[in-house]
Amino acid sequence: MEVISSSSSSFFISPRNNLCFAPNPKVVRLNSVIVSSVNPRLSNGLTCVTVSASDRLAAFNRKEVGEDRSLFWLVKRLNKRFAFHHVVLFRGNGRMLTKLRKHTVSFKKLVKSSEKFKDLFPDFFVRVALGMMLCMAIAVPVSKSPSWALTEENLLFLEAWRTIDRAYVDKSFNGQSWFRYRENALRNEPMNNREQTYAAIKKMLATLDDPFTRFLEPDKFKSLRSGTQGALTGVGLSIGYPTGNDGAVSGIMVISASPGGPASRAAISPGDLILAIDDTGTETMDIYDAAERLQGPEGSEVQLKIRSGSDIKQLSLTRENISINPVKSRVCETPGLGKAASKIGYIKLTSFNQNASAAVKEAIETLRRENVEGFVLDLRNNSGGLFPEGIEIAKIWLDKGVIVYICDSRGVRDIYDTDGTNAIAPSEPLAVLVNKGTASASEILAGALKDNKRAVLLGEPTFGKGKIQSVFEMSDGSGLAVTVARYETPDHIDINKVGIIPDHPLPALFPKDDDDFCGCIGDPASGCFLNRVGLFSR
Repeated sequence: MEVISSSSSSFFISPRNNLCFAPNPKVVRLNSVIVSSVNPRLSNGLTCVTVSASDRLAAFNRKEVGEDRSLFWLVKRLNKRFAFHHVVLFRGNGRMLTKLRKHTVSFKKLVKSSEKFKDLFPDFFVRVALGMMLCMAIAVPVSKSPSWALTEENLLFLEAWRTIDRAYVDKSFNGQSWFRYRENALRNEPMNNREQTYAAIKKMLATLDDPFTRFLEPDKFKSLRSGTQGALTGVGLSIGYPTGNDGAVSGIMVISASPGGPASRAAISPGDLILAIDDTGTETMDIYDAAERLQGPEGSEVQLKIRSGSDIKQLSLTRENISINPVKSRVCETPGLGKAASKIGYIKLTSFNQNASAAVKEAIETLRRENVEGFVLDLRNNSGGLFPEGIEIAKIWLDKGVIVYICDSRGVRDIYDTDGTNAIAPSEPLAVLVNKGTASASEILAGALKDNKRAVLLGEPTFGKGKIQSVFEMSDGSGLAVTVARYETPDHIDINKVGIIPDHPLPALFPKDDDDFCGCIGDPASGCFLNRVGLFSR
């Protein structure tokens, strides 16, 4: 028989594998015992719990674990059902282990109660009464366990929660306990069908107060993905949220209009506000809902209410199948010194879809065969697109250097740079044209070329979208657009809501249409003339 001492009573293992509690302490060694089945019994002031012989597992023997840990594990298991209000001291090989456990029933009180009751009632009734008390003590914690299991809808909600938990840029989650929100939502938010689950996910994302972190139903996610793959049916608008620091402007802002598309032909310009789409106001509309309303079957019409400056106009646009070929290029001649004219290669990049970097490489090679002496990269009204494509295009022009710093709330967490391996045009003179429609991946590219002294920037300050979103596909075909980082240019400039400041402005009459670009750099008599020195000089 083995006995363990406490401050008020002793534990011992009886020859019948019973763990007993007695008021007279002694100290001897304890061999490993594992409790799997608990059967409470009281007899003459002695509390015993049956321990089956099969529970003596070799993994907890003294050599592998140590006496103190074996004993502590045993008492910890018992403490889940019984309790001590006292500090319990255990001795093993001369060491002392102190643990304080608070529960609702004290063995000391049970032992004393046994002594009192045995004088008033027969032992049989004492055993029955105290046995019932112990069973109730065991049953109470079990009754508090959750009675529900996670449903398919709960699991979809948790999938969205985990995506934000792992990817979102702000690890304070807008100053809230993200884990506590999860538990409260699972208890309180109705998730009996897919519509309710989507509503619960949207409500969760709204607590982040980030307009760029949004939930996308399956059809919206499919629409967004088609826009980055090179084709969509709509009116040719890139849209975003107003960037005013005063927060007074509401609605949907036009970032750019695709050249030659319905919106461009209707003279919709960057900075215009869309006040209504088909008589539905945009004050509280998110950009994904607006994008879905702008798209539709080819040949169908959409009604837009547009504010351009102080003017408000009603427009009816017919949707078209818009092929997003991201690159246009041409050769422009500029007056040279003497009789010979110099050639400039003009590249218009309209978006960063999955074809963009390959199309830029092809354009450079084509223009080189025409013996151009420099390049103009036009990023005006380019609202961005795929972040990796922006990085790849920067590598085309740079022989080495940092492209962008990726930052979160704790500072720089990643660096994108290049060693020149992918450089195709690292040395020819380069000018980059930008305006307030230049946003997102376009700003990353423009900032990298400017800060690395690779290009001269001309135009006006860019849009100022200094945050990066990634799109995650959910198991049911829906998606999450999540702000995963903010970025800084190679000179550690945070351009969010500020934009990139160009080196020089363009002439006031400089055309936005790429078709007229060559005339402005080739005709000294034109009102938009910009000579070679003006293009490439800082």
